[in-house]
Amino acid sequence: MWIGWIEFDLLLGDVHSLKEKRSVIRPLVAEIRRRFQLSAAEVDHLDLHRRAGIGIACVSPDQAHLTELLDASEQFVAYRPELELLSARRGVRRSQDG
Repeated sequence: MWIGWIEFDLLLGDVHSLKEKRSVIRPLVAEIRRRFQLSAAEVDHLDLHRRAGIGIACVSPDQAHLTELLDASEQFVAYRPELELLSARRGVRRSQDG
């Protein structure tokens, strides 16, 4: 079993309040969950209105499929016009039997 995660540091465009931030981040997280069937949540910069941290986690039977899902979700986020992807950090591990 393979376990992977990716964390995005995002700069939001024309956002002036936490309420406006929610109107950008909630649909993004929901679309990641729906489109890729991954666990996703806002995980960082909760009190800043122009920054957001989104975390995604995945479990897969093989590393190739896991990498494909993480790559696809990163491309999806990177091409969103309403935000700028500042960085993406990821990790992939194989579970240890026993």
